[in-house]
Amino acid sequence: MADTRNKPQPMTKHGSIVRWDATRAFGFIRSADSAGDVFFHVRDYRGSTPPREGLAVMFEEIHVGGKGPRAMAVRTASSPQGDAQGTRNGDSQRTPRPTQARRSAPANRNPRQGKAPSPAAGAPLAYGLMLVWVALLAWGVWTQRLPLWALAALATVNVATLWLYAADKNAAQAGRWRIPESQLHLLALLGGWPAAWLAQQSMRHKSSKTEFRAVYWATILLHCGALAWVVLAKTPLLPPF
Repeated sequence: MADTRNKPQPMTKHGSIVRWDATRAFGFIRSADSAGDVFFHVRDYRGSTPPREGLAVMFEEIHVGGKGPRAMAVRTASSPQGDAQGTRNGDSQRTPRPTQARRSAPANRNPRQGKAPSPAAGAPLAYGLMLVWVALLAWGVWTQRLPLWALAALATVNVATLWLYAADKNAAQAGRWRIPESQLHLLALLGGWPAAWLAQQSMRHKSSKTEFRAVYWATILLHCGALAWVVLAKTPLLPPF
């Protein structure tokens, strides 16, 4: 049997996330037991809630080569996985977590308020614009100001928008190369903005980034304004069939 007594074991520490870059999928943890902030990547995150600044976590600190410290197996300090791992490494003696307190915690806290089902800001306006958008499309086809293939093209654009949002969400979680925001905005401008709205709310992706949302609403106004001009123009824009 191999002797493992002399092998260095990872040290489990407690700390909190002091910086998190969602776009680049990495951040830093500050702990009283570490000399400096500890780097971690989203691939090393095992928490039950998304990383965010101020979140209390547990992690295993390692040192590779001449680089600074790196955190592995990062998880939320209040998660059952974190409690079990902390107990195995002797951390329960340093930070006691009574069983009764763990059982009552779900009733007293909301670990991810951003994911709680609540009306999104601007939802009434967005759904109202969707109804107007559908009405304009129906009127445009009825009056022959829009060809039937325009509806098929818009359906294709919306399906592509949903797919790209899902791909970008997965890339953010896995730390892979992200889809440029300009491509998402272009699809919204071309008519994929309803699918973009549904993706933002259902996937919780790009729904809290102020700059992105501002440009997104601008693409809605531009698209709907152009559609209204095409459909409601006094001069027919399409030749008679």
